[in-house]
Amino acid sequence: MLAIMGPSGSGKTTLLNALARRVAAAGATTTGDILGNGQKMELQMTRNLSTYVEQEDALIGSLTVRETMIFAARLALPSNVTRKEAFRRVDDLIASFGLQSQAHTIVGTPIKKGLSGGQKKRLGVASRLVANPKILFLDEPTSGLDSALSLEVITYIKEIGRRNKAICEAPIYFARTGYYMPRETNAAEFYLDLINTDLDKSGEVRRRTEDITQNWAESTQCADLDVAIENARYASSGDLSRHKIPKPSSWIIPLVLLHRSWIKSHRDVVVYGIRIIMYLGLAILMGTVFLRLKTNQNYIQAFINAIFFGGAFMSFMAIAYVPAFLEDLHTFYQERANGLVGPLSFMVSNFIIGLPFLFLITLVFSIVEYWLSNFRPNASAFFMWVMWLFLDLLAAESLVVLVSCLFPVFVVALAITAFANGLWMCVDGFLVPMSILNPFWKYVFHYIDFQAYVFQGMMVNEFESREYACAKTPQGYQCMYYSDLNSAGKIRGTAVLDNFSISMGLEGTWVGILIGIIAGYRLLAYLVLIWRK
Repeated sequence: MLAIMGPSGSGKTTLLNALARRVAAAGATTTGDILGNGQKMELQMTRNLSTYVEQEDALIGSLTVRETMIFAARLALPSNVTRKEAFRRVDDLIASFGLQSQAHTIVGTPIKKGLSGGQKKRLGVASRLVANPKILFLDEPTSGLDSALSLEVITYIKEIGRRNKAICEAPIYFARTGYYMPRETNAAEFYLDLINTDLDKSGEVRRRTEDITQNWAESTQCADLDVAIENARYASSGDLSRHKIPKPSSWIIPLVLLHRSWIKSHRDVVVYGIRIIMYLGLAILMGTVFLRLKTNQNYIQAFINAIFFGGAFMSFMAIAYVPAFLEDLHTFYQERANGLVGPLSFMVSNFIIGLPFLFLITLVFSIVEYWLSNFRPNASAFFMWVMWLFLDLLAAESLVVLVSCLFPVFVVALAITAFANGLWMCVDGFLVPMSILNPFWKYVFHYIDFQAYVFQGMMVNEFESREYACAKTPQGYQCMYYSDLNSAGKIRGTAVLDNFSISMGLEGTWVGILIGIIAGYRLLAYLVLIWRK
C-alpha cells in the first residue's frame, strides 16, 4: 500500500488522475508516458489492470449494500464466474469491510436515510475490489469524514494492506538521510511538515524538498527500483497483458443495467413516483378547470386551450427527471472510467427502462383528464390521445437526457431544458397560428418542434369528426367559424383546424417525425457521451 501525502493543492488528486489515465485537471494537458513494469500503459490496459475510488463515489441510494455489491460483481466479473462464486466473493468483501449488519440496508436517498458516511466510503471501496484489480487508486478516502469515521475507513483499508504484509518504510528511509522522526509522533504529519511550502517565507522548506529529492535520486533504493523495473520489462511475469482482468460479455451489460434501473425506478420515489403523483395532480387540476365542456361554439376555445395545456405542460414538467438522470449519469461516468460500462449500453438501458413508467404516467393522466373534460367520447379517440401524449412525454424526456449530457450540472440543465420547452410552446402553432408565424421561427424551429406535431395530432383527433352547435338568435344562427353546416346551426370541427392551418390525413407522418425527433435526441446524447470520453 502506497500513501501519497502532501498539503492541500499540492497535486495529489492530479497525480492520481494522471496515473489512472483520467483528465488530470480542468484545462490541463498531460504529456509523457505511464509505464507499468517498464511497459507503456495505454488507456485500455490501465482500465484492465486498475480501478479508481473517487472522493464522491456514485452509489445508487435506493440499492441495499448487498445489491450494490452484486451489481458491481455482475458488471465486473467475467461470464465464466459462476453465480455461487460471485455471491461468495460479495459476501466475503461485505464481511471484510464490516458491513454484515448493514447488508440489507439501503445506501440512502434524499427521502429515506441509509448508511452513515463511513459506511458509504467502505462500501465504495468494497464495490471496486469485487473484480480483484491489480491496482486500486483511492482519492482521499476519508474526505468529508470526521475523525471517528476516518479511522473506521482507514482501519479497513489498512487491513487490506496487512494481508499483503505491507509495512511503513518511511521512518527507516528518512532516518538514513538525516531526517529523524521523534518518538510518539504521527508519521504522516511529520513528513508533511517537512515539505509543506505554504508558510515557507525563508525558502528553507524548498531547499529541504530539493535535498530530499536529490537524496532519493542518489539512494540505493532508487537504483534497486530501476533494476527491478528493468528486470520486469523482460520477465514473462512482467508482461502486463498476462494480468488482464477478464470482462463480462458485452450483451450482459445492458441487461444488468436494466435490472438495476428497474429496482431504482420502482423503489426510489424521486425517479418516477413523485412524477406520477405530480401528473395525477395536474390531471385533476385540468379536469376540474375544463370540466364537462359542452359541444357548442362557446366551448371550442376551451377545448383548444385544454389540448394545448395538456400537451405543453406534460412536456414542460418532464424537467422533474433532471436530478434522477444526473445521478445515473454520474454513476455512468465513474463506471465507464473503470472500464465497466459503455455509452451504448447506458443509453439503451436508460431508454428502455423509461418506457413502461412514461406510459403509466400518460395513462393515469389521460384517464382522469380526458373523460372529465368531455373530449370525444369513444375508445379509439381516447387511445389516440394517449398515443400523442406518450410520444410527447418520451420526446420531452429525451430532450432532458440530451441537455443533461451536454450540461451535467443540475441548475444549468434545469434552466436550459425549461427554456427549450418555453421555446417549443411559443412556436408550436397555438399561441401564433402557423400561417402568420414569423418566417424565422417557422422555418428554423417550428418544424423541429415536437410539441407542434403533438398539438396538431391532438387537434385533429378532437375536431376532425366532431360538430359544434352555433348560437341561436331571432335573426337565425350565429356561427364563430364558417363551415358548410352553418345553415343547419352547426360548425364542422374541420373549420377549427382550417383556422389553425392544420391539415388532416398526416397523422402517420407526424408520428414518424416524432419518432425521428426522439431518436435524434437520443443519438445526439449518445454522441455527446462519446465526445466527453
